[in-house]
Amino acid sequence: MAKVKTAMMKAAMAGLYHTGAHRLLAPYTQGTGLIFTLHQVRPQPAEPAPFAPNRILEVTPEFLEAVLDQVHDADLDVVTLDEAADRLVRGKGRRFVCFTFDDGYGDNFQYAYPMFKARDLPFTLYVPTNYPDGQGELWWLALEQAVAGAGEDIAVMRDGETWRLPAKTLADKEQSFEEIYWWLRGLDEKTQRDAVRKLAEAHHIDLSAQCRAMIMSWDELRIMAADPLVSIGAHTKDHFAVAKLPETEAMGQMVGSTDRIERELGTRPVHFAYPYGDPASAGPRDFALAEKAGFRTAVTTRKGMLFPGHKDHLTALPRVSLNGDYQSLTYTALYLSGAPFALWNGFQQVNAA
Repeated sequence: MAKVKTAMMKAAMAGLYHTGAHRLLAPYTQGTGLIFTLHQVRPQPAEPAPFAPNRILEVTPEFLEAVLDQVHDADLDVVTLDEAADRLVRGKGRRFVCFTFDDGYGDNFQYAYPMFKARDLPFTLYVPTNYPDGQGELWWLALEQAVAGAGEDIAVMRDGETWRLPAKTLADKEQSFEEIYWWLRGLDEKTQRDAVRKLAEAHHIDLSAQCRAMIMSWDELRIMAADPLVSIGAHTKDHFAVAKLPETEAMGQMVGSTDRIERELGTRPVHFAYPYGDPASAGPRDFALAEKAGFRTAVTTRKGMLFPGHKDHLTALPRVSLNGDYQSLTYTALYLSGAPFALWNGFQQVNAA
């Protein structure tokens, strides 16, 4: 189903691009700027795994380099989130792009950081503060590993009973991953993590070791934080969907991550990213909490450009994902026009509901 949806989306975007409609719409849809979301940046393996559902979270260094060239050729400013907020509040300034990276993957330090430094361009890194300690649970990666290693089927404990899904063929694995993933996303955070730990244990997956292997250390983060080009933002302590938490716990996740970053890196972050960032994971209550917690900006993963009206909603900012399934400058040209998101959002410029 995910492959079919991706194919349909690509076909629709190709039609939008080749008709030139995005260029006609751009004066009305491109807004004042946009914020790109990235996760991992690393080279594509010589022999890519056929089953890689989390590939959407990865882009290659070559693609990111090409996007930076495209942004330069489009005469857009690459700015910090502070400067983006200033331009929104002032209501003036050139169109801009911000680059943001979620979760603190080690490949950001190895591949993305040198690229931005060589070009003297700023970016923001959002860190869930238990991750650099090796205490994070990258459950989406653990789920992929479990399904990849399963034989005839994969068993998951659901509501106290064993739920078995087929895992023999590639199609089986893709369908079962999708079903389990969205089931887990629908659970409250405690139940979700309990289920993931049981699954990891059954498949001999060390969640802590996986986290240490994938995520930057505090020492690496200190190197980045010392560079004026790099802003470190908060991303909760445990990568919890804050909308699912009681208000006190949600605030504790926000402020606790901010406190920890200040202790470790010496600067208190004023920018925040909601884990997952979709409407089910962050809503109006959480936008208000982020403001109360002292954040100047907070970003979602709601698709969209930035418009003047966002000056009144700085803790509910949309972003545009650089998705591993869409590594083509055709798609990013569409993103820069804003046309796909205008169509997606019914031409509504600001959505903070």
